Amino acid sequence: MKTKKNILIVGDRVLIDLDEKTDRTTAGLYLPATVKEKEKVHGGYVIKVGPGYPVHDPNGTEEPWTAKKRQELKFIPLQATEGDYAIFLKESAVEIEFEGKKYLIVPHSSILALVRTELVNE
Repeated sequence: MKTKKNILIVGDRVLIDLDEKTDRTTAGLYLPATVKEKEKVHGGYVIKVGPGYPVHDPNGTEEPWTAKKRQELKFIPLQATEGDYAIFLKESAVEIEFEGKKYLIVPHSSILALVRTELVNE
C-alpha cells in the first residue's frame, strides 16, 4: 500500500514556488546569489492557498469551545488563487522543504500584487 503526502496551508497563508529565473538584469548580466538574497521583493507562482481569514459567527450564543456540537468555521477567502504569479515581501516569508523541493510560505498580507493569466476570446 502506498501513501501520498499532501501539504495543507492554514489560515491566511500562501504556498509559493520561488521564481529562480530572475538571476539576470534587463541588460543580460547575471546576478550572484548574494545580490538576490538582499532583494526585498521577490516573485513566484502560487501553489496552494489557505482557507482565508476566520470569521466569528455573531449569531452563535455559545463560545465555540463550549458548544456541544462542533460548528463549521467560516472564512473570508483570499484573493490569491493557484497558478497566480505573486510579487511579495521576502522578509515575512518562511522557507520550507517538502518532498525535496523548496517553497516559501507567505502571509497573504505580504503579497503586493498578483499577476493572473486569463484566456480571452477575440
